[in-house]
Amino acid sequence: MKALTWHGKRDVRVDEVPDPAIKEPNDAIIRVTSSGICGSDLHLYEVLGPFLAEGDILGHEAMGIVEEVGSDVTNLKPGDRVVVPFNISCGHCVMCDNRLYAQCETTQSPEHGTGAALFGYTKLYGQVPGGQAEYLRVPQAQFGPIKVPDGPPDERYLYLSDVLPTAWQAVQYANIPDGGSVTVLGLGPIGQMSARIARHLGYRVIAVDGVMERLAMARRHGAELIDASETHHVADAVREFTDGRGTDAVIDAVGMEAHGSPAAKFAHTITSLLPDKLAATLMTNASVDRIAALTLGIDIVRRGGTLSISGLYVGTADPLPMQRMFDKGITVRMGQAHVRRWTDALLPLVNDETDPLGLMDFTTHQLPLDQAPHAYEIFQKKQDGAIKIMLKP
Repeated sequence: MKALTWHGKRDVRVDEVPDPAIKEPNDAIIRVTSSGICGSDLHLYEVLGPFLAEGDILGHEAMGIVEEVGSDVTNLKPGDRVVVPFNISCGHCVMCDNRLYAQCETTQSPEHGTGAALFGYTKLYGQVPGGQAEYLRVPQAQFGPIKVPDGPPDERYLYLSDVLPTAWQAVQYANIPDGGSVTVLGLGPIGQMSARIARHLGYRVIAVDGVMERLAMARRHGAELIDASETHHVADAVREFTDGRGTDAVIDAVGMEAHGSPAAKFAHTITSLLPDKLAATLMTNASVDRIAALTLGIDIVRRGGTLSISGLYVGTADPLPMQRMFDKGITVRMGQAHVRRWTDALLPLVNDETDPLGLMDFTTHQLPLDQAPHAYEIFQKKQDGAIKIMLKP
């Protein structure tokens, strides 16, 4: 089959690789019909090479048609149309019983001290082949895949794999009071959908980004805008909108790729030049993240408010303004999305013909799998209006 594989920093290629096969009784094989490129994939493209091996298959947002199931999979049959959650969870361990599916004990990587395995996402999370491919082996298929109706286009359902539950969790974790307000930092896919979900739930949304196309999309869906490229003091601008207090909550949908941290950007560059073993040690034990968005969120949120972090951070020694956080009395919540925890709430919105979350105004590019290297490049460089790219094997 054809699959997108990693070969080095900013070097991804569509290669011929062996077809996946059933390995365990609870596996399924999916013929992929659509796969998204996530902002987290850009971390692999840019900085997380020390945790990848040449030839690793990328991609953790996939949906398609069931081709084959193992003997223990009784909930699926060949021909079913399914969306595959990005995290692999068993549904029956202690963590899953507590609906903490991103911490599944069955698929954790204890040697790395990380949570549930993820499709297409490094040695840290199981090194499971990903879904930017023609076929995908799905472990724990007795629980993970979400059956969806035949007929409507993939755009209606693909984002149940990651974007929708991640954004829904970000809003839930933000703990916005009734009629309250939230600032969304970063209008990539997660920020866009977080803003839409918050608006759908009745909250005031102030959205911050510096890319014209992203701001325009957020405006179409009811957000108030701050153009970071033209605003020197974003936190002051938010306070001007909110009687000097700041919003009740902030969602950091940026993570470690934030602009405005030149020293950390330099650390990213230097780390990428080191041997993998040394680079991996440095990245997991030292401050190499750009935390401009995180510190901005701490500044923006009102006293007693909540900071919800959905953007990915890696370094474990990044300094935080603890005195400021303590003085303001803020709450911080974060983590990988527990996909299956939120899908029951999301499915009625996805199935709604009125499209309340604007899913048909979300995908900016649909490209064949053969063009995936180009897709990564324009997404990483924010070119050609690329906000959300769907690959079609």
